[in-house]
Amino acid sequence: MTTSLTCQVLTNELLPAVLELDQVCLGGLWTEVGYRREIESPNSDLLVLLADQSVIGLGCLWAILDEAHITTVAIHPDYHRQYLGQFLLLQLLEHAPHRALAHATLEVRASNHGALKLYQKFGFKTAGRRKRYYQDDEDALILWRSQLQTSGYQHQLELLKKECKETFGKYRYHWCPDVTITH
Repeated sequence: MTTSLTCQVLTNELLPAVLELDQVCLGGLWTEVGYRREIESPNSDLLVLLADQSVIGLGCLWAILDEAHITTVAIHPDYHRQYLGQFLLLQLLEHAPHRALAHATLEVRASNHGALKLYQKFGFKTAGRRKRYYQDDEDALILWRSQLQTSGYQHQLELLKKECKETFGKYRYHWCPDVTITH
C-alpha cells in the first residue's frame, strides 16, 4: 500500500494534531497560543507534513529582514530516517527566495548529530554557540547558510529533493504536489 505525502500551511483545523506532535517531538515546546500567533503572522511560514492526512512533521521559519530563521523542524519518531526531515526543510528553504531571503540561520542541540548532518547537507556551517540554551542546560550551536538566492544553491536544493523522492519509493510514499505559501 502506498502512503500519500502532502505538505501544507498549518491551519486551525490541524492545530490539535500539531500540538500532539509537538508534545511527542519537542516535549510541548510551543503552546496553542504560540501556534495561533504563527498562523496569523505574515512573517512566519509554518508547514505541516501529512502522511495520508495524519500530521507527521512540522517546520517553521521566520522571515526577519533578509534572513530565514528556522525555528522548528520536527518529524514524528515513527518516521525518522526516511528523508522526511530533509524534505520538510527543503519545502521551507525553497520559498526563501520568494521572500527575498538571502541567509538562513538556526539553533540545534550540540548533541543532535543526526540534525547536524542534515543541516550540513544543506550547506549550513557552525557560526557560534549559545551556552546552556536549552532547559536542560545543553548548548546550542548556531548554524548559518548564506547565498540562498544563487542558482548554485537552488541546484543543490533540486539534488536534495531528487534524493528524497528516490528514497520515498523504498518506503512506498507518493509525493503530492509541492506546497504554495501565500501571505
